[in-house]
Amino acid sequence: MDALRVVAPAAASAPAIEMFGSFILGGDEFALPALAIREVVNFPERITSVPLAPPYLAGMFTLRGSVIPVVSLARLFDPAAPAAEPTQKIAIIDYQDVQVGLLVHATGEILRVRPEQRSRLRYAEDSTQGVVAGTILLDEGRRLVQVLDIERLVRIENVPQVQSMRAAGAETRRQLRVVGERRHAISFRAAGARFAMEMKAIQEIVRVPELNQTVLTGPLCRGRMHFRGHQVPVVDFAALAGGQAGAADASAGEQRILVAHIGEATVGFLVDAVESILHFSNEEVLPIPLLSKARSGMFAGCVARSGEDDVILLDHARIFSRSEIGEMDLGHRNLYPVDAAAAGEGGGARQRAGRKVYLSFHVGELFALELKQVREIIDHAGDISHPPGMPDYLCGVLNLRQKLISLVDLRRLYGMAPGAGAGKVLVIERGDEHYGLLVDAVCDIVTVDDGKRYATPSLMKKPGEQSLSSESNEVLELPQADGSTHSTCLLDLERVIARIAHVV
Repeated sequence: MDALRVVAPAAASAPAIEMFGSFILGGDEFALPALAIREVVNFPERITSVPLAPPYLAGMFTLRGSVIPVVSLARLFDPAAPAAEPTQKIAIIDYQDVQVGLLVHATGEILRVRPEQRSRLRYAEDSTQGVVAGTILLDEGRRLVQVLDIERLVRIENVPQVQSMRAAGAETRRQLRVVGERRHAISFRAAGARFAMEMKAIQEIVRVPELNQTVLTGPLCRGRMHFRGHQVPVVDFAALAGGQAGAADASAGEQRILVAHIGEATVGFLVDAVESILHFSNEEVLPIPLLSKARSGMFAGCVARSGEDDVILLDHARIFSRSEIGEMDLGHRNLYPVDAAAAGEGGGARQRAGRKVYLSFHVGELFALELKQVREIIDHAGDISHPPGMPDYLCGVLNLRQKLISLVDLRRLYGMAPGAGAGKVLVIERGDEHYGLLVDAVCDIVTVDDGKRYATPSLMKKPGEQSLSSESNEVLELPQADGSTHSTCLLDLERVIARIAHVV
């Protein structure tokens, strides 16, 4: 039996007229049932790559509150076809109440097809069925249109989850409930995309130390590092997300390791750069229609905001399977029992002691704040206005998602020389007031035992001094990658805010 043959239509059973929408790809014309085509849009300004996606998935974008995966029809036929271009159009297809974008060169017309103009293709049971379901012959056979099979074209693996998340969001909006507890995550870049992991899973963020070799090294595990008495496996997140392992430029100094709790295990994730603190609510998490089952459970959704790159939110508990966790965590503990024993001797007291998470940053020298005091970290850029009559230490007012942020230059406020570079802004909330503290650079996010927090020695205090370091009554011992510690001034944020109000 041939793998494929044309089956002539049965005029008696076929509908009198069928409606199709056509579009052009290269020199070929294709069609889909008109009812399946929701709309046609221009190529979006921003398109986000989807980790672990098949090669024909060009990426995803958000359209009126929905995440739309974009299928490249050209690459579906030929994986070596050119990448998408901004001049192309995207036909939005409605599939089981989930929208998918089909990347085409141009739209055609609405076709009214009679039964005798339509032929269907039948594939042998043991053959690989293609996405072409049949043909339409027009203009007395001079024009051939290929009809696509939407069931074969779009295979979304998580339709029930997408529909469930949409229904939950709609119910919340219907009840008009006040937004509940905000969720907090750390955003980072890896494999050419932007991700976020909830802060409750992250124990610490550290600079990349020299990694030790391990017999468990594989496609994901880059090595191991010493962390608080344990040997912790370090996973290359780019490789985990389907990108090229080790692709980041380590010399740039932006690589970090996110030390996270995954179940009972502690795992380090090597990422290209840590970006910011992401605050969001459940309503803001949009489901991602996935065209692949590969680690699909690790993607909890997408947080999309106007003017910003989409953020893929991770479900940290589902990044690895239980067997993978057991191999990496228990495997390292069994292979390096000396380190595990050392952790057992001193770890109990540390676990019983209180611990807090701190953000370290530079303003001439190194300072620290409790991370919970900082709402967000943003670039010193965007829609900044400069109203007349501002104090010299105010470098503008920023409109951040419909909230006005007063940008305070800490160097000017405390009479320091101007810094080099654009710097970063720490967004602070105090009631209805929002401040952006301009700092030279953000360094690390670390977890420190309460026992490493001391009152500032009297010899370090200078009466009458109005420097930034004078706004501190405590010193924090911050751990360094080489195992040493660095004494850092822990800022009293209330005193900084009070000085801003006093100067005004």
